[in-house]
Amino acid sequence: MKSGEKKLTMTVHEMAYQLGISMPKAYELAKQEGFPSLRLGKRIIIPVDAFHKWLLESVGTGEKEVGR
Repeated sequence: MKSGEKKLTMTVHEMAYQLGISMPKAYELAKQEGFPSLRLGKRIIIPVDAFHKWLLESVGTGEKEVGR
């Protein structure tokens, strides 16, 4: 990737770091219905723009809690 180019996707590990959550909780979230993730073989990737949109829409709703 060239300098200055925006990354289109992130890994579950990167998402966990950004949210400040554990890896098990991050995988649980990534597998939740309605969460913007793609499975490529055994890998799960998250489109960055769709993740940001999901996060903004989830703030304050209480509807997107993991495990519910």
